[in-house]
Amino acid sequence: QVQLVESGGGLVRTGESLKLSCAASDHTFSPVGMGWFRQAPGKGREFVVAMSWVNNNRAYADFAKGRFTISRDNAKNILYLQIGSLIPEDTAIYYCAAAGGVRTDYKAEQSYDFWGQGTQVTVSL
Repeated sequence: QVQLVESGGGLVRTGESLKLSCAASDHTFSPVGMGWFRQAPGKGREFVVAMSWVNNNRAYADFAKGRFTISRDNAKNILYLQIGSLIPEDTAIYYCAAAGGVRTDYKAEQSYDFWGQGTQVTVSL
């Protein structure tokens, strides 16, 4: 069973940036795709961005275009999420997820087989 561990969250001020990381416990793990989701207080979990491990294609939620960037370090098998110009509405627990097989919709939670425990991002005014 692969474990995903997120890190990099914290308390930041509006306008600042953060870079979240997601590391797999098994360095030989090779998913088909990985993604980031977030859950704000009192709301359901929502899709942020996904990335194909096969061709590096990326898909962003509309709100994430322009300020969010997904990337990966192939050598270390780490997934990143860079968030710029943070706003209070970005306050949420951020989760990374991995799909072990080919899926038709990487924006759907059901497409992912493994999840991290989440990392809290809090943006103050």
